[in-house]
Amino acid sequence: MNLSLVIPVYNEQENLPFLFEAIQKTMTEVNQSWEAILVDDGSRDKSLSVLRQYAEMDPKHVRVISFRRNFGQTAAIAAGLDYAQGEIIILLDADMQNDPADIPMMLAKLNEGYDLVSGWRKVRMDNAVTRNFPSMLANWLISRVTGVHLHDYGCTLKVYRRDVLEGFRLYGEMHRFIPVYASSVGANITEVPVRHYPRKFGKTKYGLERTAKVVLDLFTVKFLVAFASKPIYLFGGTGGLLMVMSAVIMIYLFVRRIFFLVGVTGSPLFLVSTMFFILGFQSMLMGLIAELLVRTYHESQRKPTYTIRTTVNLEQDPRD
Repeated sequence: MNLSLVIPVYNEQENLPFLFEAIQKTMTEVNQSWEAILVDDGSRDKSLSVLRQYAEMDPKHVRVISFRRNFGQTAAIAAGLDYAQGEIIILLDADMQNDPADIPMMLAKLNEGYDLVSGWRKVRMDNAVTRNFPSMLANWLISRVTGVHLHDYGCTLKVYRRDVLEGFRLYGEMHRFIPVYASSVGANITEVPVRHYPRKFGKTKYGLERTAKVVLDLFTVKFLVAFASKPIYLFGGTGGLLMVMSAVIMIYLFVRRIFFLVGVTGSPLFLVSTMFFILGFQSMLMGLIAELLVRTYHESQRKPTYTIRTTVNLEQDPRD
């Protein structure tokens, strides 16, 4: 299998016929072996019935996964990735706001030597206040914090080489951060403008509250990418800073006591210094505990601390 399209579906019964028509047309032009894995995320309309009809009509290409209830877009994408067999993974929404006709162009870009080609809705047909502006702020913040600079993290239309998607699991609302995880294993990433259309049927499942979720998830992603293998750098660095602040305050108090005869223990700064020292010491201890947990995780599950792009004259995995 060359290509696997992973498509989460939630209440999109009107859009599905147009989606299948566009996919069939596009994949015929691509002329590679392909499959479309559509994950019904607990739809309350007749989306599942429509999916089953198309799966019966084209059993060679169409696969359907049905959740017992709505678990969210990230879970749907994760399930699709688990069952995908292709060497190249294409993520796509079912609402027809993205155009499957952009896939050949993105595959051609991937063949230039990239591991991930991300879609950029340069001209976006969404509400400017509730969708476009919050998305712009979120994209700027994610790019600034993670160092992976993309204009449009929220665009589901992305093309990946399979190997850059291995080694991590998706939870919560983490699907938009897949490029960050891919970058952490050395993926070569680029971004291309793609077409974007107004939604014809149904309604959007996201609002302003999504921006708050992005900010909260960003803390988790930053920690996992930057400190997952060396948590002592975060906890130890924070603890060291607090202890240095404690020492500076204490020196100031003693200097004031010697030259100005002002009591040390009676000052509120003495309590602040003591609190900083205790918090700093506790932070360092937490860092040591986190280091033990990381080593237990890697060694018990034989998780590698590195990723290999290719080898020459080597066939056997040294961990076997």
